[in-house]
Order: sequence, then structure tokens, then C-alpha cells
Amino acid sequence: MSTNNNRSRDKLHSSVAGAFEARILSGELPIGEHLPSEGDIARDFGVSTRSVREAMQILETKGLVRRRHGGRTSVVRADVGEFMGTLAVTVRQLLASDPDYLLQLMVARRMIETEVLGILAARETPVNEEVTAALDGMRRARDAGDFTGFTVQDAAFHLALVHSAGNKILSLFYDNLYGLITDVIAVSSRVPTKSLEAAYAEHEDIYTMIRNRDEAGAKALLRAQIDNSAAYLRVAIENANRKEESNA
Repeated sequence: MSTNNNRSRDKLHSSVAGAFEARILSGELPIGEHLPSEGDIARDFGVSTRSVREAMQILETKGLVRRRHGGRTSVVRADVGEFMGTLAVTVRQLLASDPDYLLQLMVARRMIETEVLGILAARETPVNEEVTAALDGMRRARDAGDFTGFTVQDAAFHLALVHSAGNKILSLFYDNLYGLITDVIAVSSRVPTKSLEAAYAEHEDIYTMIRNRDEAGAKALLRAQIDNSAAYLRVAIENANRKEESNA
């Protein structure tokens, strides 16, 4: 009976938190706006003040509101970009607790980027100058034998593809994961023996296929590239785990 009561209370405070989160992210509740008192919210939603307090705690954890002792709760986040930043922090915390989440990040990255290629291939002008600049940066790093610089431009190339799609939500999400993706590329790139020349050629081929509107070819090559990176990342994680076990 107690378990059922706990589940019911969870649903109640989650519904309150969800309702206010939607109003904040839509702009209906602007930054600086004071929320109604806990008592008023409880009456409006037909819940206990305890459920309201738990709902406000969820919103505060997400960085959407600020609670003041003895005062009213106010909205502190104004746009979805800041909310996505909060989400990215949560993702980073998960990755720190379990390296397997990095592999799941690669799956999410593949889903986003392959969908982006479909959007780009259907356009008259598939890519923007950001993509070209990143590819040029990779070429310069390749010619200079600059491994670190190459991995930075590698990540910038993929970021630029997402930006080219012009979807603000995708861009915000990818922007906030960009630091993680850059780290993953740097780690996974150190596992194989692939030369910078070969790595550059792969990206140049993807770029050319997009420009030629070869959606199927570009997607196949991008999937293979990210899947290979995921495999290299798995090896890096296993090596790190073995080293940690041997030092224990």
C-alpha cells in the first residue's frame, strides 16, 4: 500500500513540475516572474503542498527556478538554450559514473548526424562556409602533422554539418554535447593506426557526396566512420579498465 502511495505522489509532483516547465520553456512564464504560492499551486492542481515543494525542487535542480526561504519562487531561465545546458550537465554526470554512456552517446550522435545529411542533401546549397572552413582546417593540420589540431577540426566539421541543417533545436542539443564529442574523437582517434591522410580523405569524401547530393553514399560513409570510432572508443575504455584493475 505504501509503495502505491509513493508512486501516486511521484506522478502528482511530476505532473506539476512538467506543467510549469512547459510554461517556462514556452516563454509564458518569463524570466523574473514569480510563481504563485505553494498553497495556490496546490489548490489549482488538486495536490498537497508537499507535492508542490517536490515539484519546485525538480525545477530548481534543472535550473529553471530559484526558491528563496520565506519568499516566492521565481523563474531564472529564459530560453531553451540554457535548459539544454542544464541537460548537458546531467549527461556529463552520467558519463562520469558509467563509461558505457559514452558508447550510447555515439549512437545518439550517429542518429543526429545521419538525419542531418538527409536535410542537407535535399538543399540547393547543401553546406555553409563553416563546413568548408573546418575541412580546410583539417587539411592544414594534416599537412602539418598536427594530430591535436586535426581532432579539433574533425569535431568542428561534424558540428558545422549540424549547423548547416538550420534546425535550432538540433544545433542547441549538439552544441551542448560538442565538448563531449570532441573528447570522444580525441580518445578514439588514438586507438587505431589510421593516418591523418586517410582520416582527411574520409571527411573529404563525405563533403563531396553531400555537395553531389549523394544522400545514401554520404550516410553510409558517415555511419561507418562513427561506428568505427565507437569501436575504437570501446577498446580505449577496455584498456583503461584493465590499467585501473592492474593498479588496484
